[in-house]
Amino acid sequence: MKLQDKVAVVTGGTRGIGRAMVEALAREGAQVLFTYAHNDLLAGQIESELREQGLKAKGFKIDVRDFEKINQWKEEILIEFGGVDILINNAGIAKDKALMMMSREDWDEVIDTNLNGLFNFTRAFIVHFLKKKEGNIINISSVSGLIGLPRQVNYSASKGGMISFSKALAKEVAPYNIRVNVICPGFIDTDMTRKLREEYVRQMMPLIPLGRFGTVEEVARTALFLADETVSHYITGQVIRVDGGLTM
Repeated sequence: MKLQDKVAVVTGGTRGIGRAMVEALAREGAQVLFTYAHNDLLAGQIESELREQGLKAKGFKIDVRDFEKINQWKEEILIEFGGVDILINNAGIAKDKALMMMSREDWDEVIDTNLNGLFNFTRAFIVHFLKKKEGNIINISSVSGLIGLPRQVNYSASKGGMISFSKALAKEVAPYNIRVNVICPGFIDTDMTRKLREEYVRQMMPLIPLGRFGTVEEVARTALFLADETVSHYITGQVIRVDGGLTM
């Protein structure tokens, strides 16, 4: 197993891309600690299903916006699990509206969850990585952060901020053998994209050279590539697009 004895933290790990990454990391031998916002039942089901396969995963109900609670939790898991090797910042929300209809609450909630949540978790673990002179941070952004999409000024701003944050941090911590990379999924078949209007999907499909939406497993395999030090140890500060060619 490629990640045997590694400990990975995945935020937003109960649905869609997050869940696929939790399962993929666990199958490769990692002890996966995933966070979630609301659904205790679903988190328990994921734990049970993976446990039945002899895999290791544990869910924690944590609000990514709560800086103090995240730091308290971090100290607890460092004691319980002896350290963390991989941090995947995946938790995020969307509140799509035309700017003229967007409330300040719509803006604040998306920025606070997607961008401030990234800061909160990364800030919590960065000292641990610096002390051990090793670490692997993978941030899940979006093509919206690269090209901007209409009715997503809040989401695009948060995801674009994630990219700039990651590049700056990659340069800052590279001397300590800490790698920071970004995955930018395009249109992936998830609960979020299934809510898109049919007319919008019809308009976007011809812009995707591969002619289809991606799968959560395809994004998870990209995360596995970056998590595996044996193949990606010389890669940092990169933005990998998993978008079927949409943004080329």
